[in-house]
Amino acid sequence: MYGEKAVELIRQLHRSSDGSLPPFNEDGIRQVLEEMRVLFEQNQADVNKTVDGAPGLFPGVQLRHAALERNKRCLLAYMCNRMERLRTMRWEFGSVLPPDIKYNLSEQEIQWFSRYNKSLATYMRSIGGPSGGGLDLTQDLKPPKSLYIEVRCLMDHGEFETEDGTILLLKKDSQHFLQRSQCEHLIRQGVLEHIL
Repeated sequence: MYGEKAVELIRQLHRSSDGSLPPFNEDGIRQVLEEMRVLFEQNQADVNKTVDGAPGLFPGVQLRHAALERNKRCLLAYMCNRMERLRTMRWEFGSVLPPDIKYNLSEQEIQWFSRYNKSLATYMRSIGGPSGGGLDLTQDLKPPKSLYIEVRCLMDHGEFETEDGTILLLKKDSQHFLQRSQCEHLIRQGVLEHIL
């Protein structure tokens, strides 16, 4: 039956809908592409026969064309679903995938993941204002409960001026209640730590 191998690819993804990524089924994709090549060649032969005057071949051409379209949609759904899962994993795991997940990827998927990492990093460096040096969008995937956080100084840093003009002396082991947006860069630099 036409399209069974393509539907099996979709079933394979559906069985692993827990967020994991099954191994890339290169053999299954190769079989679907071979079936599509055979269907296309059969259609070409029947169309040529019809042009030469043979009657009654169009229903077979239409059936094979529908099978070709279905196979194409299944392959695209398979690839798109894998890319969406990879994109989600980038936000969950960061820029380095665990080895067991990376083992299940094709070479093209690894390249796509690398390009996605670079694009995301470039975008994050470009936002946050001219003096901000970027904003890590992967740091807080859920919105903060408050705009202010309590922080502790890990080292002597000296004076720190807030946006409203208040000057704070950041000495080792001192604690302060600051706006999250004003102290994130100092947390990333290791000057401050967030007290939970």
